[in-house]
Amino acid sequence: MRKLSLLLCALLSVASAAFAQTLSQADRDKGLQYLEQTRDGVIAATKGLSDAQMKFKPAPDRWSVVEIVEHITKVEDGIFLNVTEKVMKAPAGAPDRDPVKIDAQVLAVVPDRSHKRQSAPQFVPTGNLTPADAVDHFLKTRAKTMEFLESTPDLRAHVADSPLGPLDAYEWLLFTSAHSERHTKQILEVKADPNFPKD
Repeated sequence: MRKLSLLLCALLSVASAAFAQTLSQADRDKGLQYLEQTRDGVIAATKGLSDAQMKFKPAPDRWSVVEIVEHITKVEDGIFLNVTEKVMKAPAGAPDRDPVKIDAQVLAVVPDRSHKRQSAPQFVPTGNLTPADAVDHFLKTRAKTMEFLESTPDLRAHVADSPLGPLDAYEWLLFTSAHSERHTKQILEVKADPNFPKD
């Protein structure tokens, strides 16, 4: 009986490994390109801004550009920790999950600013960073995320819950990029405010 149980466990392990999907090189390249593109978007949106422009708040309850950059980085640090500490230890997803469809959902829903969301308290910016420190921290965090995506082999093989439902580790990294795209749009909204300092 014990041998039968061990055999069944082994078969289940093989079956679940078979169901675990592999990240294609095309998807890895696409993910890296999106991380680069959204990194460059943040840098382009903040380039050449003075301290006064970086710290300008359109209203007392709205974030400044430097606070938005801090928020982007806090979320990215949080996602990175979640992926490395939790998601990469989670089991494979359901055999019938459709990664192409879920990837597309992340890329469509997260950057969409027509639906405003309240930030979780741990991701609210402190407002204590200098503009230079905020941008530097963002760049270091993004470099770490990109290196992880480039070097980690089994990103499709682990799935954990997210605000959008179960996401594999690769989709969590897409979420990171999409989140920074979302808030780059917010930076552009701040810069378009009629009271934004001229220099």
